[in-house]
Amino acid sequence: MDRKKEGKKDNEQDEEFLKEKTKKLSIKEGVAYSVMDGAGLRYISPYALSLGANNTQIGLLTSLSSLIGNFSQIFSPRLMEKKSRKNVILFGVLFQALMWIPLILIALIFILRKQVEPTSIYFVIAIYTMIVFFGSIAAPAWNSLMKDIITKESGKYFGFRNRILGITALVVMILASLLLNYFKEKQEVMIGFIILFSLAFLFRIVSFKILSKHYEPKLNLEKGYYFSFKDFIKESYKNNFGKFTLFIALIMFATSVASPFFTVYMLKNLNLNYFYWTLITISSSISTIIFMPIWGKISDKFGNLRVLKVTGALIPFVPFLWFFSVFINSSRPEILLYYLFPVEFFSGIVWAGFNLSSLTFIYDAVSKQRLALCVAYYNALSGVGIFLGALLGGLISSLNIHFFNIDIILWIFMLSAVLRMIVYLFMINKIKEVRKTEEYKNGDIIKHFKKELKDDLKMMIYPVYNRLGIHPIRQT
Repeated sequence: MDRKKEGKKDNEQDEEFLKEKTKKLSIKEGVAYSVMDGAGLRYISPYALSLGANNTQIGLLTSLSSLIGNFSQIFSPRLMEKKSRKNVILFGVLFQALMWIPLILIALIFILRKQVEPTSIYFVIAIYTMIVFFGSIAAPAWNSLMKDIITKESGKYFGFRNRILGITALVVMILASLLLNYFKEKQEVMIGFIILFSLAFLFRIVSFKILSKHYEPKLNLEKGYYFSFKDFIKESYKNNFGKFTLFIALIMFATSVASPFFTVYMLKNLNLNYFYWTLITISSSISTIIFMPIWGKISDKFGNLRVLKVTGALIPFVPFLWFFSVFINSSRPEILLYYLFPVEFFSGIVWAGFNLSSLTFIYDAVSKQRLALCVAYYNALSGVGIFLGALLGGLISSLNIHFFNIDIILWIFMLSAVLRMIVYLFMINKIKEVRKTEEYKNGDIIKHFKKELKDDLKMMIYPVYNRLGIHPIRQT
């Protein structure tokens, strides 16, 4: 009996060691993914615009990829019954990497022929949809695997992980914008895109190799764990997770009415160069890097729903503030930068809290046997919301009309703001907290937020080795 107990204890210690190793590997893998994100995914819309895409096609680029990508996740749980979670992840990641090659070839053809083929945009839409599709197949399996790896303080871990990933994407985006500006001045912007997409391909391969070293705890799927997407839809308004999923899907719809067109507005309407566009875009990444770990600690202490309520109430103000850029002199890009940079910085603060608390709410609300299934259905509904929202925005923007001499894209931003507020007011109080949290009074969260921000900023000025805990920080 003693030997059995000792053997069980050794196995548990070995498993904890492997989990800790995988937590560190996951951060390294996330860094590689962030290079693909910063050099590739973030520049798909500028790439399409360089090939001559119109507003409707930009809307389709976002909406179709989201719909097909998110609906593909419905099949992932069934794949996990036949294949290991890690194999499902590796399959999706490998083919996602390979899909960057056709995008590189389209740019090469453009350089050789010195003209855009009419079908090029639709090939770009199809290929980008496949990039999202293969990434989406891997997502439920990855979430399920990480739930088994991160067994406590998930908000704190993902907050820290996302900060590292955000810093990486931010640096890559800045360098990418400088590269594109350099080649644009030489009338060879497609060479810049070829370099960026080649980096996206290479670093996704690196990500694939790191993922292959992840530890995978055994997953025991209980009989009766599965329920169909149809059953989920039928019961969604009756249970807490279903209401939460509907809330997120509706927020995605309201957001996607405008989200594909911020890049169009900056690059086409305001005629900003890639560097100014990147500075405005990364301002949200900077605030995300700073505030996401803080939101993680707050959600661990006060609950995910409280963070969703606070940030959800602020989300409608983002497109509302964008609308008022119409009153700024667009002939001076630096003035627009001074206004839009803080607007996007504010956007990063609220979306950091909203996205993190949404993720950790799922982890708390769903059992590990059903996590992949519920994530798949959650993302499928979100995909429908994104598809319909972006499609609606694209159709409205294609009308090319003006009200009060204000461009239709700005009215789309205002419509998105109104829809976000309606969804929030109608849905947020229907959701219940699932995590046991500390009792708090009104104002406690604000006090805690200020304290965490002060402490976090203080920590950020210390050397990196202190941040990673290699040496203790002495304060006197």
